[in-house]
Amino acid sequence: MFFLFPGSCLGMQDHEAPPRSIKKMKTKFKIRRFDPQKDQAPRFQEYELEVPQGATLLDCVNLIKWTQDGTLSYRMSCRSAICGSCAMKVNGHARLACKTQAKDVIKNNLVVLEPLGNMTVIKDLAVDLEPFWEKVEKVMPWLVNDEEVSPGVERLQSPEDFHKIDAASTCIMCASCFSDCCSEEVDKEYLGPTALAKAQRFVCDSRDKKQFERISKLSKEKGIWDCTHCGECSQRCPTDAKPLERIVELRNVALNSGVLNNNGARHAKAFVDSIAKSGRLNENELPVKSMGFFNIKGLLEILPVGIRMLIRGKNPPLIHHSIEDMDQVKKIFREFGEPK
Repeated sequence: MFFLFPGSCLGMQDHEAPPRSIKKMKTKFKIRRFDPQKDQAPRFQEYELEVPQGATLLDCVNLIKWTQDGTLSYRMSCRSAICGSCAMKVNGHARLACKTQAKDVIKNNLVVLEPLGNMTVIKDLAVDLEPFWEKVEKVMPWLVNDEEVSPGVERLQSPEDFHKIDAASTCIMCASCFSDCCSEEVDKEYLGPTALAKAQRFVCDSRDKKQFERISKLSKEKGIWDCTHCGECSQRCPTDAKPLERIVELRNVALNSGVLNNNGARHAKAFVDSIAKSGRLNENELPVKSMGFFNIKGLLEILPVGIRMLIRGKNPPLIHHSIEDMDQVKKIFREFGEPK
């Protein structure tokens, strides 16, 4: 079983064995295999390959399939880091196989390949991307503009306005960030970094007419405030999309637009207010202010956590120890202004 996108044109002549004069590196490839028709659980299978000099990781996987095991399944298409099809886990983290030089991931003559995380495996390295695409669709990844224009007339945008969405426009939807997202791992309802990066591309588009409606929806539970700032998404992104930075930009839009009636916005405001006033973070007040003083249901939900912390001696001290250079922290707020 071999997955190709329509329009792919691959020929064996492109992958003929290189001349003997080219240096090769003998490497073991440990690939996770799973065939739902045969296997009860995933298993690892090892292959040995003489890796040609200059070969990409995708070149190596292709050689294994074409010369050793035709049953190996995975996705690929453009081989040019444009389509995003060949993303897979390499030594534990998501990478784009066609953009990865084999020599850069060979450790002690070994490479471990696994399917992307946070998705159901269809077969071997091929995963079910339907839930991923459904989340992208939820953020309405298209321009909304009800202004009538004459046929053939463009909606112009200044270079400065385009710069605001330039990074997000480089996303190739490879799902590498989605694969390694910690929030996605524990909460399958979370929109995920790909969808949120795509959302930023339209929320910050000067031609779109639904910014407030978009950011209000994204500020609800399972949206922009559920990111834990682990940074895995930006580290795994093979382009310049940097999803974590796009999520931070969406949060700034939400705060500046007055979309504040949610735990995330209250948490951010309480965090800044606390440091601005005293130069330190009051961790005893933060949970209450984040949940909302009049949110009785929410406060009751976090009460058991507070009691467990108190019993185990994990609660923050009521009186903090003195901290050096506190004046420097306060100076930042004097310099840039008190938070509104």
